[in-house]
Amino acid sequence: MSAGSANGRERRHKVLAELIRTEALGSQEEVTARLSAIGLAVTQATVSRDLEGIGAVKVKRGGVLRYALPGGGSDFEQGQLQRIVAEWVRSIEAVGNMLILKTPPGSAHLVGSVIDGAALAEVAGTVSGDDTLFVALRDGVVAEAMAARFRDWSGA
Repeated sequence: MSAGSANGRERRHKVLAELIRTEALGSQEEVTARLSAIGLAVTQATVSRDLEGIGAVKVKRGGVLRYALPGGGSDFEQGQLQRIVAEWVRSIEAVGNMLILKTPPGSAHLVGSVIDGAALAEVAGTVSGDDTLFVALRDGVVAEAMAARFRDWSGA
């Protein structure tokens, strides 16, 4: 099976997510070596795309930077969402039933992935560009109230 096939990518994503949940992997080189050790020969470029594809972000745990996955609802994930928003979101605007978040170039996908992974009840989903993120809110959610919540986290 080709490493680039959809089935190969799906398998790598599952294996990679499990490794990130169970091991302290702090660099793409470590991830590449670990995947190779279990029989998945990949390039660093593939690992980079796969990490982005599963929404992995670097966090500091126990004083050590390591990859982590956004999840649904624990205090850690809520704190991670707040830290990512504080670090990466530059402005927040409520428009209709959406929020428009501005980030530095190349960062919108990271913020969107963490928001999606946090499984906020108010959020239906996100669409990320390069430096702009659209956050679709569920029916009945007051966009300005949600924007204020994000602003509290971001300082924007």
